[in-house]
Amino acid sequence: MSEDDLCVARVPIFQGLTRQEQLHVADFVRPVCVHKGDIVCSPGQSVSRLLVMHSGQLKVSHTAANGQEQILRTVTDGDVVGERAFLTGHSPVDLVVALEDSRMCVFDHADLSALLRDYPDISQRMLRTLSDRLSSVERLLGAVTSSDVNARVAAYLLDLPGSMRAGVPTVRLPMAKQDIAAYLGTTPETLSRRLAALSTSGIIELHGRRDVSILDIDALEHVTTPR
Repeated sequence: MSEDDLCVARVPIFQGLTRQEQLHVADFVRPVCVHKGDIVCSPGQSVSRLLVMHSGQLKVSHTAANGQEQILRTVTDGDVVGERAFLTGHSPVDLVVALEDSRMCVFDHADLSALLRDYPDISQRMLRTLSDRLSSVERLLGAVTSSDVNARVAAYLLDLPGSMRAGVPTVRLPMAKQDIAAYLGTTPETLSRRLAALSTSGIIELHGRRDVSILDIDALEHVTTPR
């Protein structure tokens, strides 16, 4: 991997390091490529690793007591998987599957422990990442526990990673609507209707099957508040 394309330069927990320090961290990286549908990590796996996403997309889920899959989140460029297991010392409890062909940089936890001794700021950034993720989960949980599907959909859109297109924040739905609907506790038909309603109201704009421009962030935030 070239110096201009470092995984460690793409993820927040390493961005506080100097370029030279990032190059040192990169010496511990093991590049891994997976194909769509491949299992990247499974519950109880004996070897704990930190996965830094370089490109592609992963789905993090676990199996409920009734045997149904519960999707926890999707992971894309610059995200990390496995920091919770590292910080707690517990074995992985989630199933991680590639939603598309993906490329990642992998750190064995033994190597990561050595790096944290040299760069303690990394652990602080890990905790900040977990705190931010918890805030997102709490917002979505507040919406999901209400009977307002609009609130769930709005909270989900707000928590998706996005980019600016012509000055407008735009997100891409990371999964098929069937999977998103299951994640939000609704049906694909209801999800489509709620997205269409938000579009009609001028809060969002739909582009094709996956892209969504957020035209009024304040209004979308307001929708997340159960009424």
